[in-house]
Amino acid sequence: MEVPDEDDPFEEQRDRTANPMRRLFAGYGQERRGVFGIGVVASILARMLDLLPPLLLGIAVDAIFLDEGPFSFPLVPDRWLPTDPEQQFWLIIGIVLFSFLGGATLHWVRNWGWNRFAQHVQHAIRTDTYDAMQRLNMTFFSDKQTGEMMSVLSNDVNRLERFLNDGLNSAFRLGVMVVGIAALLFWMNPQLAVVALAPVPLIAVFTYRFVENIQPKYAEVRSTVGQVNSRLENNLGGIQVIKTSNTEGYEADRVEEVSGDYFDANWNAIETRIRFFPGLRVLAGLGFALTFTIGGLWVFQGAGPWFFTGTLRPGEFVSFILYTQRFIWPMAQFGQIINMYQRAYASAARIFGLMDENAGIDERTDAADLVVTEGRVEYDDVTFSYDEEAILDGVSFGAEGGDTLALVGPTGAGKSTALKLLLRMYDVDSGAIRVDNEDISDVTVTSLRDAIGYVSQETFLFYGTVRENITYGTFDADDEAVIEAATAAEAHEFITNLPDGYDTMVGERGVKLSGGQRQRLTIARAMLKDPEILILDEATSDVDTETEMLIQRSLDRLTADRTTFVIAHRLSTVKDADRIVVLDDGRVRERGTHEDLLASDGLYASLWGVQAGEIDDLPEEFVERATRRGAKAEVDGEEYDAASGRPAVGDGDD
Repeated sequence: MEVPDEDDPFEEQRDRTANPMRRLFAGYGQERRGVFGIGVVASILARMLDLLPPLLLGIAVDAIFLDEGPFSFPLVPDRWLPTDPEQQFWLIIGIVLFSFLGGATLHWVRNWGWNRFAQHVQHAIRTDTYDAMQRLNMTFFSDKQTGEMMSVLSNDVNRLERFLNDGLNSAFRLGVMVVGIAALLFWMNPQLAVVALAPVPLIAVFTYRFVENIQPKYAEVRSTVGQVNSRLENNLGGIQVIKTSNTEGYEADRVEEVSGDYFDANWNAIETRIRFFPGLRVLAGLGFALTFTIGGLWVFQGAGPWFFTGTLRPGEFVSFILYTQRFIWPMAQFGQIINMYQRAYASAARIFGLMDENAGIDERTDAADLVVTEGRVEYDDVTFSYDEEAILDGVSFGAEGGDTLALVGPTGAGKSTALKLLLRMYDVDSGAIRVDNEDISDVTVTSLRDAIGYVSQETFLFYGTVRENITYGTFDADDEAVIEAATAAEAHEFITNLPDGYDTMVGERGVKLSGGQRQRLTIARAMLKDPEILILDEATSDVDTETEMLIQRSLDRLTADRTTFVIAHRLSTVKDADRIVVLDDGRVRERGTHEDLLASDGLYASLWGVQAGEIDDLPEEFVERATRRGAKAEVDGEEYDAASGRPAVGDGDD
């Protein structure tokens, strides 16, 4: 059964991953082969010691208590062994005690080695997966939900750790048991050993069929786990909207639906698993019962029943039965190991598929660091598409060093996308963006983004203190610089009034602060960074008039003497810009100063008229286009750009 595309957001990545488990050991096991080797050697030695007591018991029964057999050990010359029964008895007790004490020590070493190995691999895979994920371009994140990605970083990585620690550990342990016991059984009585091992081919076929059935079911379980995580993450993040909309019942039903899908997928896998293990035990139990029956008759009769030949001593029979019982349990446990392996395989495929995802931002091997001298930025015939739909089409404009350039236009015109191309959140399809005549595709992404400050409408604060959020990205800043940046951002006064000042915890996403306070902290962050180029993306759109005044004063200080790009729907905030570029439907429609654009009586003048309340004087064509944009925004219930009817890329005001 294949998992449908819509059920697993990582199906494409998973399907193109070849030999994920081999890659796991080759890529991460090699560097940790020392502790891995310790675990393997300790497992082998510990299990060898575990096999001694049943053998010694059989020897004691036959040679010491019943005097029906020689006192001899495998691979040990008889001349090294005592001949006195009492000395033989104490020797066996001593060896048994040694096997238990030595086994306990080796089991500790084994567990240390396996746990150390598994924890190191888990840590390395999680950090590598996260690092690979965060370097992907924004197109990837627009197609995935946070909960789905968290499922990979948390559940899938933890599942690999459990397999490496428990599953692989058990596989070596049981492997040694099976091989060692089989060798001892054939050494003691080859004929009876064949009887004891008769169920093995049936168990192998039974296990193979189990693997065939369980693998796709576990893939579906992993998919539904991601859906549950995504739904819960979305709902917890939007809990205020849920409460104010009085939709707790509706959301409870939606959680119940995705949880039900997980229940169905997981129960489907569980049903397969719980049918497999009892069946495996039955097959193994038949082998034990058959061995006990034939061996018992053999001891009673003193000679082999039916076509069996030779003799079977009582002590030898006791050892044989004890070993057979120990052999059956490992055979049943192999099913559990295969079960864990299939789960780990599905998780490894998702993890490595994600690691192999094309970052989308190609950095040249010989890329140089960007050095900004003047801060001049030029867009030269830039075209960009998303999902084969044009977002920007032949866009050209530029800003001189130190100037402020405003991008305005209807919702969906492509404003935010144009500036995210400057940050290389996406790469242009054609054309070029240059900073001081240097194509940004020829410089390192790190140096490019170091030169640019970004203040967004959607403020994001990390869980931590006020100071930690201001210094984010400029981690080595001292207290004096932090206070200076906060003061310039009109934030110092409210920060000092907080319970712990700059050490106040802001809560998750800054929930303990108001919108205006959060925005001023992000401005302080940008001021502390002191970038050569600044992008302000609707930085004051979601605050009240008084707060906007304070923020605007902060922005005036921030934009002084640096190249600044401003996106704004409130045209009053950009009317003093050195140049205004009007975008519509992904194209540059107008450009000039505020006065020039009003005089041209074009799109900008109409937008200004809307905000001035002069709705009755608007051109009919402008009203009709606005109506069409609004209608297209809700086509089929999807989120579309109002200007073009295309799926939104980045912020909703593209």
